[in-house]
Amino acid sequence: MLKAQPAAGGCPFSARARSFDPFGPAYQADPAEALRFSRDGEPVFFSEALGYWVVSRYADIKAVFRDNLTFSPANALEKITPASPEALAVLAREGYAMNRTLVNEDEPAHMARRRLLLDAFTPEALAAHIPMVRKLVQEKLDAIIDRGQSDLVEDLLWDVPLTVALQFLGVPDDDMVTLRGFSVAHTVNTWGKPTPEQQVAVAEGVAKFWNYSGEVLARMSARVDAGEAVHGWMYDMIRQNRDYPDIVTDSYLHSMMMAIIVAAHETTALASANALRQLLSHPAQWQAICDDPGLIPAAVEECLRHSGSMVAWRRMATRDAEIGGVTIPTGGKILMVMASANHDPRHFENPDQLDIWRDNAADHLTFGYGAHQCMGKNIGRMEMAIILEEITRRIPHMQLEAQVFTYLPNISLRGPESLKVHWDVTQNPERSDPALRRAAREFPIGAPDRKAILRQLVVTEARELAKGVLGITLADPAGARLPTWTPGAHIDIVLPDGGSRNYSLCGPADSGDWRIAVLREETGRGGSRWMHDHARAGALLRVRGPHNHFRLDEDAPHHILIAGGIGITPILAMADRLRALGRDYALHYAGRRRDSMALLDRAVAHGARLHIAEDGGRADLAALVAAAAPGSFIAACGPARLLDALDTLVAARPGVTLRFEHFASEESAADLASGAPFQVLCADSDLLLEVPADRSLLQVLRGAGLDVPSDCEEGLCGSCELAVAEGEIDHRDRVLTAAERTGGDRIISCCSRGKTRLVLKI
Repeated sequence: MLKAQPAAGGCPFSARARSFDPFGPAYQADPAEALRFSRDGEPVFFSEALGYWVVSRYADIKAVFRDNLTFSPANALEKITPASPEALAVLAREGYAMNRTLVNEDEPAHMARRRLLLDAFTPEALAAHIPMVRKLVQEKLDAIIDRGQSDLVEDLLWDVPLTVALQFLGVPDDDMVTLRGFSVAHTVNTWGKPTPEQQVAVAEGVAKFWNYSGEVLARMSARVDAGEAVHGWMYDMIRQNRDYPDIVTDSYLHSMMMAIIVAAHETTALASANALRQLLSHPAQWQAICDDPGLIPAAVEECLRHSGSMVAWRRMATRDAEIGGVTIPTGGKILMVMASANHDPRHFENPDQLDIWRDNAADHLTFGYGAHQCMGKNIGRMEMAIILEEITRRIPHMQLEAQVFTYLPNISLRGPESLKVHWDVTQNPERSDPALRRAAREFPIGAPDRKAILRQLVVTEARELAKGVLGITLADPAGARLPTWTPGAHIDIVLPDGGSRNYSLCGPADSGDWRIAVLREETGRGGSRWMHDHARAGALLRVRGPHNHFRLDEDAPHHILIAGGIGITPILAMADRLRALGRDYALHYAGRRRDSMALLDRAVAHGARLHIAEDGGRADLAALVAAAAPGSFIAACGPARLLDALDTLVAARPGVTLRFEHFASEESAADLASGAPFQVLCADSDLLLEVPADRSLLQVLRGAGLDVPSDCEEGLCGSCELAVAEGEIDHRDRVLTAAERTGGDRIISCCSRGKTRLVLKI
């Protein structure tokens, strides 16, 4: 652990880290790029220029979000630039008294209030707003569609989210222009760096916003007290205030009135502008969602990851606490840059690329995480999906104008102030087919279903690699380069019956195409037989991924790579990477017969030790593990008996790490997941849930509105792994090693269950 102190003498941080300034040109131009140096080598550092500890990596930021007792949100809305005496005088004169909101209050008050206010955010409740949102977007597009040009921020993206926010809250929308100015003033006041002269003007705007909010709240309260049947989230809060005045206080109502207008409006407006800019800058991906609207929810999620509107939040340490090996002192202020976390290659493959087919985009931290995760996340998703669906259907030929994008200078909210586009009105599809004007497509509310994120690829080559093994090369039909991937990654081929099979990518990783090897299994479930019979050159296949749940630890001092049969495919990709890095590794390749061992020439080129059964060369796994140097990383892929044997052997070597991957389960997902009912407490969300005998833990968590990723849902991949704080686990997966199961601190939620009540860190 690094006991770092923000002192000038002997500071352990680089000059670049100490001088980091989020108001500088690099961060203002691209927050994620500005912190690349930090993600690469200084993931937690003290910025003397800012007076904050900056955290840049995904796992560290998620850990801070998770522990809201150690890392208080009390400073989340604190002015990043101290107010001038003149500005403070303006605020005092106008009676400005912004207090705690859901964003910046501590426990237990926060969760007590949050629970009272959640009902309006359920998928069922939000679905009632879809017609209103769509009508607003359609009316805005009706006004511009025959113009052939637009500033989408001015004509659509600012007004629609603001109107939706006001209608959701139940607030009259006849002061929209005034509110727009107030919203900008609030952003600059909280997260910006106004000059002393600007501070007075900003303070005037914030004070007027505060007073306006109070006036509207008073009118709304009078209607509730008069017994009128009025609807909207603010009306619900007013009623809760009457029923629970000690929890939803008068001061809290006023503060929330002001904060929610900004939170529900500006974040979605800016996120929508970011999304359209990115998608229109990537014509192939724009065309993909025009051709297949089913990809729109995935595109929304990827844009939220790649270029989200909320790029940073702040916290304050309530005690000395460690983040990423660095000790943050009590009272230390923390800047968590989620935009950087969302570009962390330790969690996202090719994080700097926009890829609407990315299967884990919903893991992004743009909405935060844990007890303070944005309650309105699904409103934002819904609005963005409707905006994209309407534009791609009615103006699919839209293009960006050449322009210089500008952003309001601040540390947390990001989106272009203008987004100029043009299109040829004579090509508007509804001119030839008027029915398209209202031919809307609806989407489920919430994060996209990973299994629905499909790309269609063409087989460019299919050839025999060994007896019973077919090598298949896949490419983009339009000729675009497919994304690169990291060793251990696999793709899912979706079969005609809707089932899927997983196949490791075997490289090269940067070839622009994807290459797999398929072993024909006559006694299997039929997937490999279908692939051998139908995956011919020119065939089109539906593909998900790549996913990587079998990651290589590149920094281990020594690597032992063990492949059994077709398990050579991910292992060879690892060997390629280690050779390129100049790392120390040994490759062992076991098979029954030489003529059935695929990619043998590549393995031999790595100096592989071959263990061929028909030649009497069975691998001595016990000897391999016993001889492994301390700190060795063993990666293995192959038959279950090989992996089970290694698991047992490595469990007796605590200084050695084993990572393996299965591709087949002997039980169905339903059989794996069913069992005795149990309770689960979600500590980070303060939810107590019942898991019945016929539902999996994963299903119950998703039903409660928690975003839990998954892939195979057969206990094979590990993508739905969750951290366990307490309780005894009934492990049913084929992912965790014996040592990891003994540790009892993680569960594969698609199949494993609790023997006792479980406390999860989610």
